[in-house]
Amino acid sequence: MKPLTIEQIELHLIEMPLVHPFETSFGRETVRPCILVSVASDGLIGWGECVAGSGPWYASETVQTAWHVLRDYLIGMVLGQPISAPQEVPELVARVRGHAMARAALENAIWDLVAQAQGVSLATLLGGTRAAVPVGVSVGLEPTIAALLAQVEGFVARGYQRVKLKIKPGQDVQLVRAVRERYPDLLLQVDANSAYTLADTAVFKELDAYQLLLIEQPLHHDDLVDHATLQHELHTPICLDESIQSPEHARWALQLGACRVINIKVGRVGGFTAAMAIHDLCAAQGVPVWCGGMLETNIGRAGNLALASTANFTLPGDISESVRYFAEDVALPNLTLNSDSTITVPDEGGLGVTLDAERLAAVRQQHLVVRASGA
Repeated sequence: MKPLTIEQIELHLIEMPLVHPFETSFGRETVRPCILVSVASDGLIGWGECVAGSGPWYASETVQTAWHVLRDYLIGMVLGQPISAPQEVPELVARVRGHAMARAALENAIWDLVAQAQGVSLATLLGGTRAAVPVGVSVGLEPTIAALLAQVEGFVARGYQRVKLKIKPGQDVQLVRAVRERYPDLLLQVDANSAYTLADTAVFKELDAYQLLLIEQPLHHDDLVDHATLQHELHTPICLDESIQSPEHARWALQLGACRVINIKVGRVGGFTAAMAIHDLCAAQGVPVWCGGMLETNIGRAGNLALASTANFTLPGDISESVRYFAEDVALPNLTLNSDSTITVPDEGGLGVTLDAERLAAVRQQHLVVRASGA
C-alpha cells in the first residue's frame, strides 16, 4: 500500500450522560467522559477512542493526563509521518512509557484510516472471521438485591444470554445466589475489579458452587503471583483484566498459571497491535479470550466488535448494544442486539460508523486541531 502521511490530528474531549448509573467497587458513574481522536490523510479521516475516565480509579490514566500526553508527545511523533501499516505506530511512539489508553486512541484511529484507504472493514484488516459476535451485558452494583434482579430481568428480556455481575466485599455471594436461583441456566460471571485479597479465598470457594463462566480480576490490579495461588484453590477459571497491560504481562500470567482466561481491552493494552499479539499468544496455548468494555461510544464499540470477530474471542464480550449506555451517541448507525445475543460486525470501510457532527459539537468540552507543516 502507498504510505499515508498523517496531515492533521484532532482531539475532542466529550462528556455524555449514562442512561443508568453504573457502579463498581471503584465508585458510581453517571456521566462518561472520553477523548475521541481523528487522524486525516488524503481526504480520509480515521477515528479512535481513548477510554480513560474522569479519575485514576480503574487505571492511572485520566482524560486529562491522556489529553496532555496526546497533545504534548504522541501527536508530534506521528504527525507528518508516512505510514504503510498501522503496526508501525507502536514503534513510532515507543519512547513513551505507559499511557496505554492515550497510545491506543491514536494507533486505533490510524487502523481505521488504513482500513478505509484499503477499502476494507477494520475487522477484515485485523483478520476477523465472524460476521456477528456473541455479547453479554455488565450489570453494576445496585442498592438492593431486588433492584439488581430487576436490572438483570430487563437485560434477559431484551435478549442478552450472558450477564456479568460487579461484586465487592459484602456484596458478592448473596448477589450471585439470588441471580442464579432466578436464572439457573443463564451464562453468568462476576467481576471484582481488584477489590479482594487472598484472605477472602473462602468467598471465592463459595462462588465455585454457582457454575460461573469465570471470576474476573479478584485480587490486586497489578498482581500475578497471588492470582496463581488463588487459581490453584478454585475450579472456576480466573480471568485477568487490570493485571494484563501488555503482551508481556499476558505471557507472564500464563507461565505462572495466574489465570485460565484473559479479558482483552484494547485501550488497556495500548492498541490493536498489542491486543492481537495477546490474542495470538493465548490462541497458541489454548487459552480463550474475550473483549472487555469501557462504556465506549460507538467509535470504541465498533472497534471492539472488529477485534472480537477474530478467531480466539470465544467467550461473549462486554460490548453490548449502543442504547445500553447512551440515549444518543456521537456516531451512527447504532449497533443493535440480534435475537441470538450477538451484534453484527460492521462490514463497511474502516470502523463502519460515521460521526454525527452536530451531536459531537453538542457534547464536546475541549477541542484541539494540529496540522503538519505544509499541510
